[in-house]
Amino acid sequence: MAGVWRCTLTVAVLMFVCLWGSTEAVGGAKSRPRPKRRPRKKPKVDPIDATPPQQNIDIQQMTGTWYLLNTASKCSFLINHGTKVEPTVMTLTLSTTSDQTLSVSTKTRHNHQCWEILQIYHLTPTPGRLILKGPRPELNIDIVIGETDYSSYAIMYYQKHGKITMKLYARSVDNLSEPLLTKFEQHAEKQALGLAFLFPFPTYSHCGDVDQHHKIDCVPTC
Repeated sequence: MAGVWRCTLTVAVLMFVCLWGSTEAVGGAKSRPRPKRRPRKKPKVDPIDATPPQQNIDIQQMTGTWYLLNTASKCSFLINHGTKVEPTVMTLTLSTTSDQTLSVSTKTRHNHQCWEILQIYHLTPTPGRLILKGPRPELNIDIVIGETDYSSYAIMYYQKHGKITMKLYARSVDNLSEPLLTKFEQHAEKQALGLAFLFPFPTYSHCGDVDQHHKIDCVPTC
């Protein structure tokens, strides 16, 4: 909108000069220059705010195990190492200490060693919208459960520093649905995340139990 306003203002000035030849008023007296009006700036809207969660999300039904199938992101790490991603599984559990948090366990492999990352997702007044708190508020990650049927798939949005990453999770890695993968690609396209920014994850050799020496405790934060 700001660009359109500037263009309109420029055209108006050019038309004035072309018609009158100068900024002099009739009779040769110079007119007092009018103060320039600054174009109104649109209020900044975070991409995550334009991505509403699925209505009536039941967080209880989101608990359990989810296998990461695909990620859509412009993250530099994925762009440079997207062909080397490892099988990843996430487990969500209702916290025993608070009804406003979810305990999150993410297991993946690095250098042939299984690791487990422990985190907390904080519920917000908006059902389906969560926060993973960072050491400082500006490092928080906003999370939206965009679409799910609870029993087979979930599409989730993660925003940090105004940039969106999308993840496609499934309850099982068996009998993967082509329409589901296509649906995820279509949602990613709406976030300007085309095929070049899609990174499929392996659907085999997921980590099981992880010993204490290979657990990273990010509670309350990392």
